[in-house]
Amino acid sequence: MRFPPAARCLALAQRLRPVVAIQPYHQFPFASFSTNMSPAMAAAGNGTAPHDEDCTLSELPKSWRFTASLPPDSLYPTPADSHKTPRDQIGPRQVRGALFTWVRPEKQKDPELLAVSPAAMRDLGLAQSEAETEEFRQTAVGNKIHGWDEETLSGPGYPWAQCYGGYQFGDWAGQLGDGRAISLFEATNPRSGTRYEVQLKGAGLTPYSRFADGKAVLRSSIREFVVSEALHALGIPSTRALALSLLPHSRVRRETIEPGAIVVRFAQSWLRFGTFDLLRARGDRKLLRRLATYVAEDVYGGWDKLPARLDDPTKPDDTPEPARGVPADEVQGPPGSEENRFARLYREIVRRNAATVAHWQAYGFMNGVLNTDNTSILGLSIDFGPFAFMDNFDPAYTPNHDDHFLRYSYRNQPTIIWWNLVRLAEALGELLGAGAGVDDPIFVEKGVPTEADAEPLISRAETLIGLAADEYKSVFMATYKRLMTSRLGLRTQRPTDFDALFTPLLDTLEALELDYHLFFRRLSAIPISSLATDADRLERAATFFYADGISAPVPEPEGRQRVADWLALYRDRVVSDRGTLADWGSSGGSNSSGSEGDGGSGGGAVSEASDAERMAAMKRVNPNFVPRGWILDELIRRVEKDGERDVLRRVMHMALHPFEDSWDGRTFDEGTAYKGDREEEVRWTSDMPRKDRAMQCSCSS
Repeated sequence: MRFPPAARCLALAQRLRPVVAIQPYHQFPFASFSTNMSPAMAAAGNGTAPHDEDCTLSELPKSWRFTASLPPDSLYPTPADSHKTPRDQIGPRQVRGALFTWVRPEKQKDPELLAVSPAAMRDLGLAQSEAETEEFRQTAVGNKIHGWDEETLSGPGYPWAQCYGGYQFGDWAGQLGDGRAISLFEATNPRSGTRYEVQLKGAGLTPYSRFADGKAVLRSSIREFVVSEALHALGIPSTRALALSLLPHSRVRRETIEPGAIVVRFAQSWLRFGTFDLLRARGDRKLLRRLATYVAEDVYGGWDKLPARLDDPTKPDDTPEPARGVPADEVQGPPGSEENRFARLYREIVRRNAATVAHWQAYGFMNGVLNTDNTSILGLSIDFGPFAFMDNFDPAYTPNHDDHFLRYSYRNQPTIIWWNLVRLAEALGELLGAGAGVDDPIFVEKGVPTEADAEPLISRAETLIGLAADEYKSVFMATYKRLMTSRLGLRTQRPTDFDALFTPLLDTLEALELDYHLFFRRLSAIPISSLATDADRLERAATFFYADGISAPVPEPEGRQRVADWLALYRDRVVSDRGTLADWGSSGGSNSSGSEGDGGSGGGAVSEASDAERMAAMKRVNPNFVPRGWILDELIRRVEKDGERDVLRRVMHMALHPFEDSWDGRTFDEGTAYKGDREEEVRWTSDMPRKDRAMQCSCSS
């Protein structure tokens, strides 16, 4: 299928149909992400802390709901069985009938805590001063186990690694699992009630390590540490990174010998599509149902948190936001397309992933490896390998140098996430298709008894998946349009904006190889009054080119004219969005009929106050700093080779405050003046070096 140039970044599977209007993303029903702490959970924790102040690590309420709710590896049925096993004997093997294995992190010698994220500390509920304690430093590398008494071999909880499978580059890869990630506990922020699963990446061998060593290198650990927090600061759903530690005695073989490291990361759940994929591949329908029930009841907070049937699922663009609060046993919809509670669960996962990939497209982010084991049931950006932010706008760009067929390129991301969702639907298909009979005792125990009985179930499942495809595109397009409208400083959306404004912009960026992030940020500083005539716009067009000249094979005058033509469209749209009746006819040199001298742009103007408001609003959503590949490469070199440490703090600070004009000397969350490096800040937010544009990296980490 050939996609028109404007839609390259939005390419969706052929079967997907048209578009929408949903609530702003911050109002998107994510309430179920927050699991309020019950008395039982509080009791399971290692102490309590006042809700009006951050707590110490020992006071932070902890739980082990995942391991209490789901079956463990039968070889180690209890934590004590695992703990009594010599650590070097817990290695790769096939694990069946289980969703995790009890396994402790490998002991680390002389770890060095390199950096923490102040924002992650706050969101987890920890006092900033905790990062200076020995307990925090030892927990951050797995040397201290919470919830477990080594003398009595007992306690409320113990570390674990998850079991899952996945499709990698479109092919079934079998059992995968947490090959080097080990979860420590679930922590509940006493203030917000939000529960997170805290995990170490690079903590040692597990039964899921396959042919690997269970370690992580400093290079990839720095990249994940920074990007997790950068995405969160941009408002893109993501897993989080709390701390980064260097393991001075760990040497890891990848393409070369590299230093080892551990990242402390957390998420409201680390469950992936691949968890369901593996159970389907093994025909474990009882455990698959149990897992789906756990996701709905524990991860999402209850069946009633899931979306009700749309008023007209065949026209999701014209249908209001779905209601919530549907009882678990209620079935909605006419015969042939009835939605039971598992259908509602699937739709919630569809909606969240659609919204997240729309954020990726709007902000020019590429994951690089969107396998089903890297796709979150909560719609989070997860498992960062060869990721990148866009440099010159190129929809065919992939940051993964092993992705020879561009499967995970920028323009393919929406299609690939839908492909992954279809794999999830196949895993859940029996539950989706069962309709009102999903709780029938015979179905629960044995499934569909005959082939004839299976036909209506298959038909119903296919119908529901087809409707979910329409809903996916609807949520994706609505979210993307809303974000692009905001990035362009417009207060209102028009049905024509996509074709009349967004399309010409993306085509211009691609044709002229303009920098995606610099374009939006620089546009945020251009007054509409400076775009009144064609001559004005031609002059302003130079703002968007690198200082070393245009990189596309286009003569610079032609390139400038093309940008100026789009600026004319943009100016008119802003005037129509923000201008008043009094503004029309007083456009500071142009006239309301778009006559000679105005170069074809319509007349009108915007008041200085309204335009200042537009530019300020744009700066709040168009980042001045994103951690591009060349910046991360420099950071890695300076930390690993040159022994610098404070540069990590500075990069993290900029990543956590991406929309500022400057950082050094400014006062931020901590209430004191921030000490940065002004020259560094200017260099990292200006034109990027030609040789470092569109970098690629490998999956090795």
